Amino acid sequence: MNFEHLIQINDPLNPFVESMTREQVWEGLVLRVEQPQLFVIGLDRCVILSREGDVLERELHYGPEAVVRDRVTLTPESSVRYDILPTPHYVGGSLTMAIEQPDELQLFLRFTYATTLPVADDANASADVLQTQEIVKSAYREADIDTVRVIRQLAHGRKDVGPLH
Repeated sequence: MNFEHLIQINDPLNPFVESMTREQVWEGLVLRVEQPQLFVIGLDRCVILSREGDVLERELHYGPEAVVRDRVTLTPESSVRYDILPTPHYVGGSLTMAIEQPDELQLFLRFTYATTLPVADDANASADVLQTQEIVKSAYREADIDTVRVIRQLAHGRKDVGPLH
């Protein structure tokens, strides 16, 4: 299953939304790589196994048993790509978070997922597959909204930073 969506960061038509700079968004994305436990519910710790230039290999620890490895590729001031390394217990996949700035006033984050989940794009797809696909998309969307919320809090110096529990 592939899934993509856009979150508007700056809205020049809404004075109640605090604007951020491209640099602030980028710093938030880098922090999500370095300290993902601020952004990801249930993540106990992150161990950076290697770092070569703009590529990191990490282990993400969820409780005492669950460990996920990923490779993170940073394209400075532009995007972050997470490649989850498949294991016998976890499917592989990828997530790219890309900054888009069509003009001086507008700023967006595009989230692009590529997973090995079954695709329910034909008329014969089962209801279970369709329902699972919608649940996963909704969970991704909510996690991404939360990521932007934390980045926004950090950019504006708030102390209430971290995922909602």
